[in-house]
Amino acid sequence: MQRRKIVVVLKGYPRLSETFIAQELLGLERAGFDLILVALRRPTDAKRHPVHDEIKAPVHYLPEYLHDEPLRVLRSLFAYLPRPSFWRALGSLAADMLRDFTRNRARRFGQALVLAAEWPEDAGWLHAHFVHTPASVTRYASQLRSLPWSCSAHAKDIWTSADWDLAGKLSSARWTVTCTKTGFDRLKKLATGNSSVHLSYHGLDLHRFGSFGDARKQHDGSEPAGAVVVLSVGRAVEKKGYDTLLEALALLPGDLAWRFEHIGDGEELERLKAMAQKLGLDDRVAWKGALAQEQVLEHYRCADIFALACRITANGDRDGLPNVLVEAASQRLACVSTDVSGVPELISPDETGLLVPTNSPIALAQALERLIRDPVLRARLGDAAERHVRGNFDHMASIGQLTELFEREWRAVD
Repeated sequence: MQRRKIVVVLKGYPRLSETFIAQELLGLERAGFDLILVALRRPTDAKRHPVHDEIKAPVHYLPEYLHDEPLRVLRSLFAYLPRPSFWRALGSLAADMLRDFTRNRARRFGQALVLAAEWPEDAGWLHAHFVHTPASVTRYASQLRSLPWSCSAHAKDIWTSADWDLAGKLSSARWTVTCTKTGFDRLKKLATGNSSVHLSYHGLDLHRFGSFGDARKQHDGSEPAGAVVVLSVGRAVEKKGYDTLLEALALLPGDLAWRFEHIGDGEELERLKAMAQKLGLDDRVAWKGALAQEQVLEHYRCADIFALACRITANGDRDGLPNVLVEAASQRLACVSTDVSGVPELISPDETGLLVPTNSPIALAQALERLIRDPVLRARLGDAAERHVRGNFDHMASIGQLTELFEREWRAVD
């Protein structure tokens, strides 16, 4: 069967924090799909992961702000004004604006106009990553081009979008996939009519994250020369709960030998550095900044514990199933995290890791102390976590599901 060319709409590309998207794109290419990547904004990360260099798809950038490229927007508008599809799509925009009268909503329609007017030759399908702004652009573009579209929903996009917006997109898309059971349950509840929602864990490229065969250190925090290394990887943003993690570290007994390493950047990084200093943790904390994937892998293999204090923010934002937890578990690293969103779908308490309530420095400190003092427990949990990941989170299973979904639709129209 001949493969169809797919336009994939992304919020930004490439992004260090979205390796799960990059590995999916590479997997689809290797499965034989012809992809065109369209991003709503240009990259802001100074580094790239190796997977980005392996993806062959060309990348096109839409105007991030319409006033930055007015001629490009006007050319697209004049090209579509005479077409009946423009007025149908404009009707959708008008209906959306009645409920969400914002400049952002109008901007998404303008970006969709540019995408439609500059359409890649022979492309016959649109796919959006994230069900908030990228899906808005994709939906309008599908109406302008009279082409089908589909969507991958993840975390923040599901939980910070209004019910009416999600329901409208679910009914418009041919199908939607999401990567956690909690996200699936929310979308399924809003799906009506012919809406098709599927659960598909995006998983991990297990060849890139091969088994770590070396024996881990048996330090128990009793000797300063053998400090136990606690690692966390993630953007310094509110939903990651790094303030809670720092408070938990400050509660650990003073005679316990440990070090904390953080990998990532983010808007709260300077505040967190100041907080660590205020808590008296400066000499035990190392801020590594953003690192490429192969460097992150090396840190997983050198650490003793992985910690992530995920939380739900006031506006509903939250992680789905953080890919860094899956990566850490694949390297036999004992993990402690919170019982938020999709995390319990990976970590079973006292079986594949430790779970604590969200926003509880005391509970997190107790779990960390338990792991620091007990290298045998760390080894047991790490071994079980790796088996769970390698048995249930191979990203090729997700690629197979996506391939079947695309081909099922195409068979129906052939």
